[in-house]
Amino acid sequence: MTGGRVGERVVHRAGELSGVLRMPSDKSIGHRALMANAIASGQATVRLEAPGADLRSTIGCLQELGIRLDILESPTGLDINVTGSPEPPPGDRHLNCANSATSMRLLAGLATARHGSTVLDGDPSLRRRPMERVAVPLRAMGAQVTTSRAGTAPIRVAGGRQLRGIRHRLPVASAQLLAAVVFAALNADGETEIEAPSTVRDHTERLLAWMGARIRRVDSQTTVLEAPARLTARSIDVPGDPSSAAAWMVAAAIHPRARLRLVGVCLNPTRVAMVDLLREMGASIDFEPAQPGADGPEPVGDIVAHGGARLKPIQLGGARVAALIDELPLVGIAMAAADGTSELRDAGELRVKESDRIATMVAGLNAIGARVRELPDGWQVAPGSPRMAAIKTHGDHRTAIAFAIAALVGVAGEVRLDDAGCVAVSYPTFWDDVAVASTMAGAPV
Repeated sequence: MTGGRVGERVVHRAGELSGVLRMPSDKSIGHRALMANAIASGQATVRLEAPGADLRSTIGCLQELGIRLDILESPTGLDINVTGSPEPPPGDRHLNCANSATSMRLLAGLATARHGSTVLDGDPSLRRRPMERVAVPLRAMGAQVTTSRAGTAPIRVAGGRQLRGIRHRLPVASAQLLAAVVFAALNADGETEIEAPSTVRDHTERLLAWMGARIRRVDSQTTVLEAPARLTARSIDVPGDPSSAAAWMVAAAIHPRARLRLVGVCLNPTRVAMVDLLREMGASIDFEPAQPGADGPEPVGDIVAHGGARLKPIQLGGARVAALIDELPLVGIAMAAADGTSELRDAGELRVKESDRIATMVAGLNAIGARVRELPDGWQVAPGSPRMAAIKTHGDHRTAIAFAIAALVGVAGEVRLDDAGCVAVSYPTFWDDVAVASTMAGAPV
């Protein structure tokens, strides 16, 4: 690979993909572990492997909220000793969430219990994302929450009011919205019941139950919390991110000479839909036996992926989409390598991510030579003739990673990314792993 202007990177096809890779810590679990320990009784250490910019945003915001964090930085990550503060100090605060919607939405829920005013803001991209979704249930609980006229950030929360438990149906299947309501409901009077339109990640329920809350997923779509709840701080080694691992699963599924082991990955059943999808397309992907993590409530293990399969086209829509929302750009690359026409539907939520990911992916797939048609809520993709392309990432880490993988495996010709650095939002060691995987020919897996 070579570089051009600052932020640019040119990616070529790898002759072989092989090696053992450790993924950065899962963002979803990391955000929740930091926030839950911040409001728990006692001290605990949260271990983060290669934390990205989003997790660092949460760390900074918690410090602004008056939480004591003692941070030890090592070459591979952070050990963060959190001293919980169940009884928050008064005062007004302004939190910069940068590009992290998870930080903003979850902290809005957490801020309802912090006396004084909390303003949550972010960069121009985050200011375009919908925030009334989180404000509506918080108001129904009795919180005072305002957003901009457009229903976006900045969010202002006047905390310290007594909240009441509610029954609420989420407008979209979003684990972020569920967690925001749960964090607020920890201090409410009475039971809170939250229903999602389809199954969402259950990291919030697993973690808070492990820390002492009376919370449960009563069926695949409904969460019940008995409150008020008191949490006990617990140390956790946050496992590897399945969404980051998905990049290498797709790479191995497409590349004819690929053998990759991804170690220490979270194998939560609500996070491995990408494995099921790729297997349905014909990929060879195996799990090591998933054992409960010794340092946390999540199952953790290795993923082993082999190349050489001929991928079949896929029709994707309905409830399956929510479980794959972060991985859909990579799904688009797998579709472009399949033997036939694939289709994605019911993914309109992609239009309000860090970028309009439907428009961005369609433009990029067209640029690399795939045959693609944009749909209102997704796309149709068939393989074409791979060609060189300049890709506009729009600062979106998922887009940059997806088209880097496309180049590495030959779905595209040479690809020039305009902002390769944006991968640091979720996967700051991605380019290091590209170098390792594409040069470690013959490493045992």
